[in-house]
Amino acid sequence: MLSLFEEYHLYLKLEKGLSVNTINAYEGDLQKLTIYLIDAHVDLIEAQAEVLRDFLIEISTLGIHPRSQARILSSIKSFYHFLIYKNILQSDPTELLESPKIGLRLPEVLTVQEIDNIVAAIDLSKPEGQRNKTIIEVLYGSGLRVSELINLQLSKIYMDEAYMLVEGKGSKQRLVPISPQAIRQLQLWKIDRNELNIQKGSEDILFLNRRGAKLSRDMIFKIVKELATQAGIRKNVSPHTFRHSFATHLLENGANLRAIQQLLGHESITTTELYTHIDVHFLRKTVLECHPFYKNRTIQK
Repeated sequence: MLSLFEEYHLYLKLEKGLSVNTINAYEGDLQKLTIYLIDAHVDLIEAQAEVLRDFLIEISTLGIHPRSQARILSSIKSFYHFLIYKNILQSDPTELLESPKIGLRLPEVLTVQEIDNIVAAIDLSKPEGQRNKTIIEVLYGSGLRVSELINLQLSKIYMDEAYMLVEGKGSKQRLVPISPQAIRQLQLWKIDRNELNIQKGSEDILFLNRRGAKLSRDMIFKIVKELATQAGIRKNVSPHTFRHSFATHLLENGANLRAIQQLLGHESITTTELYTHIDVHFLRKTVLECHPFYKNRTIQK
């Protein structure tokens, strides 16, 4: 018979469809709570809101960042929701627990010119040059997460249809369009890729290192940061910066949030709304240029 924690693990994996990293984080947070409750001589299943609130106060006094506190609370809520799901509990002791105030952190965004400068900084005479240019084109042109980028498979890229099948968080798949420019760079990279001695297990992986193995997350971060430095950009640039820029530039050019939500693979539209940090002058310009009441009808197609 499975233990309660083993059942919870399967619940997170199968019912909630969470990634391995997220499951590990949830279980680690639950372990923190368990240790606290053991010291307080309180059973995990019988814990009431008061003792759970005391635990949250305890971790806040340790100087843990509010975002991490919020994640720990999310982990706790998930476990007690599981207990209700299993009919072990009838009421939720976490129902009235409030998440710490995090504050809005606007994502770093690159301008189109800055992205052009990064692309221009790539030395195509180097063996990795075409690969790196393709990486930037795909990151910015499709808004992928870095984990999605390094796991892209050749067999799931459909050049003729200009789409690729991307596996996102929780192993959820979505179709993402590929721009003509990105397709051209992919074709050029495939020529260079065919010259590599590809290692076993990486035959279907799109982006490889010079030894023919799958690139790591750290390597993608290093490539992006080095290119940004070479381009003279002082912003804190990471692979995710291109995802933020992709979403923001789409929004600025008239794409609706629902479309952007699907492209990014966000489950909730509220996550996508983070990208609506555009100033009022741009919003006014958008209304004047895009609203049918103001827009010059002679240029409509």
